[in-house]
Amino acid sequence: MRGFGAVQACFAYEAQMDKLAARLGMDPVEFRQLNAMEQGTLMPTGQVVDSPAPVAELLRRVKERPLPPERQWEAADGEADVRALPGGLSNTTHGEGVVRGIGYAVGIKNVGFSEGFDDYSTAKVRLEVINGEPVALVHTAMAEVGQGGVTIHAQIARTELGVQQVTIHPADTQVGSAGSTSAGRQTYMTGGSIKNSCELVREKVLEIGRRKFGSYHPAWATARLLLEGGKVVTDDGEVLATVVDVLEDEAVEVEAEWRHRPTEAFDLVTGQGDGHVQYSFAAHRAVVEVDTELGLVKVVELAVAQDVGKAINPLSVIGQIQGGTVQGLGVAIMEEIIVDPKTAKVRNPSFTDYLLPTILDTPTIPVDYLELADPNAPYGVRGIGEAPTLSSTPAVLAAIRNATGLELTKTPVRPEHLTGG
Repeated sequence: MRGFGAVQACFAYEAQMDKLAARLGMDPVEFRQLNAMEQGTLMPTGQVVDSPAPVAELLRRVKERPLPPERQWEAADGEADVRALPGGLSNTTHGEGVVRGIGYAVGIKNVGFSEGFDDYSTAKVRLEVINGEPVALVHTAMAEVGQGGVTIHAQIARTELGVQQVTIHPADTQVGSAGSTSAGRQTYMTGGSIKNSCELVREKVLEIGRRKFGSYHPAWATARLLLEGGKVVTDDGEVLATVVDVLEDEAVEVEAEWRHRPTEAFDLVTGQGDGHVQYSFAAHRAVVEVDTELGLVKVVELAVAQDVGKAINPLSVIGQIQGGTVQGLGVAIMEEIIVDPKTAKVRNPSFTDYLLPTILDTPTIPVDYLELADPNAPYGVRGIGEAPTLSSTPAVLAAIRNATGLELTKTPVRPEHLTGG
């Protein structure tokens, strides 16, 4: 599981939060909200959270979402639709011993490389006229592994350079490093690098325009100029020239590194320091149905609320959150590496025996995202992909505990953990 070890820690501390709430006789969500961090909170490391941290609001949103109807597996004639029951088409039950449970969890995840690491990304951007139209070429070393970076990079170039035609060069290391596709950092870091390089390209284009046309209109020297719709325009919308007329046969190219604000290493004695550039937050509510006789679990719904800072591509945001949520579901009830204690060899080295969630295992995942911009990030973005992997696992375990009354201290939850076998 991705997440720098934060997944395992979240599983532990969220289980403890439920225990504390039960001992105090409090609602588990209200207990979390009472203790929720917020902007201005001082972390245990001494770092002040200086961007939005809407933990209590995320919990409120998942709790207030309408619950899915109970006994969805029961048809109007009283017969059970086995497809909707734990065990599904294996026809192991007709509803006997099936109980529902609801559980909550919230997680915090750092974004980007931390503790003073020189975290940067490089982007090369070229703007030229091809067949009478301005065309941007974007070249980075970013590895696209499904996070949608290729689409977002084109969006950023279109936004900053005001062109429609954007070509994404195949990623390779002929251009400088983009760092790893991990830590929720690529839209933040490589997206920020593309934004920076586009801004430098834009300024070079405007310099060319000032040389060519500055004597014809004072706005070239006095107004704030933008590139929009293939034109050079003032901030009040006056068109001064087309990009085609400005560039003609000339091409403008910039390759530049971009870094987020600096972090620092934690003190090895005190554990104090401003170690992280950003945090991301997600909250889940899991609804499960458990066959207590057979030890089978069906996750009916995994509702999630998350602060994304700024949704550069809303569809991609939802996909990232749902994908991370399904990963957490797998950790909760399916995925396990079994190691022989004598030989230290993995006993289930193929996907025949190491079970991953499929679409048939995936419940409804309603997503509610907030856009509370991080003032230190490009466009206010916040890392998205890892946060939902944290809280989905403990939410599912909390729901199973709620249904069964069992403590359940490890994952994945197996049938024998529920039946005592």
